[in-house]
Amino acid sequence: MKIALLGYGKMGKIIEKIALDRKHEIVLKIGSINLHDLTAENLQQADVAIEFSTPSTVLNNIEACFKAGVPIVVGTTGWHHEIAQIKEQCEYGKNSLLYGTNFSVGVNIFFQVNKILAKLMNSHPYYDVQVEEIHHTQKLDSPSGTAITIAEGIINNLDAKAGWVNILTGDNTADDANVASDQLLIESHRINSVPGTHTVIYDSEVDTIEFKHTAHNRNGFALGAVLAAEWIQGKKGFFSVEDMFDFNK
Repeated sequence: MKIALLGYGKMGKIIEKIALDRKHEIVLKIGSINLHDLTAENLQQADVAIEFSTPSTVLNNIEACFKAGVPIVVGTTGWHHEIAQIKEQCEYGKNSLLYGTNFSVGVNIFFQVNKILAKLMNSHPYYDVQVEEIHHTQKLDSPSGTAITIAEGIINNLDAKAGWVNILTGDNTADDANVASDQLLIESHRINSVPGTHTVIYDSEVDTIEFKHTAHNRNGFALGAVLAAEWIQGKKGFFSVEDMFDFNK
C-alpha cells in the first residue's frame, strides 16, 4: 500500500516507521516546510493518506484528498464542530474518510467499556461523574478529542448528564467556572512529556470509582492509524474508528 503522510511531526514519523515495518511505502510527506507539494498529482501517487497535522490545516488537507479522489484517515482533533459538514461533503462526492479521536486499540476498548459503565451507573444516582485528561504542553486543543468521545459516551448513556463543559487548569478563568449539575466536567491538564492519560471518576460520599487509560507512548495511536489505512481500502463513505473495530459483532 502506498501512503501519503499529511503532517510529518512526531506522530507522522512514528506512523512512517510502523508503516514501513508493515511493508507499506511512503510516497509523500507533507510538513510545514513543503505545503506547496500538496497537489492532486502528488496525492494521486498514494492509495491512502494519513492525516495527523493541526486543527488549522486539517480541513484543507481533507479537501485536497477529496479533490484528488484519495481515501483519507484523519487523526487530527480540534475540528469537532465541522464533522457534520465534512461528512455531507464526503458522501455527496462519493469520497472515503475514516475519522477517529484516537486510533489506539486500548483506547477504543476503553470507549466501549465506558459506555457500559455509564449505563450501570444510571441505577446509582448518588455518584457524580467527571472526566480528567492529561496531555503534553504541545497539544493545541482542549479538551482532547479522546476526552470528548469519552464524555459523549457517558452523556449518551447516563440520564443525569445532558452536556459537557471543559476547564483547562492554569487558565485564568478556571477558578471562576460554574458547572451545572446536568453538565459533565472535563478537566484538562497540560504537563510536559505526557502522551495521554484519561480518567473517568465516579465519586460519592462513601467511595470513588476510577476508570483510567494511560498511554506509555504514541506507538499505539500510530499503529491504529496504519490499521485504519489498511481497513479503508476499497470502501466508500464516511466512517468512524468505531466502524473499524466494531465491538458490537
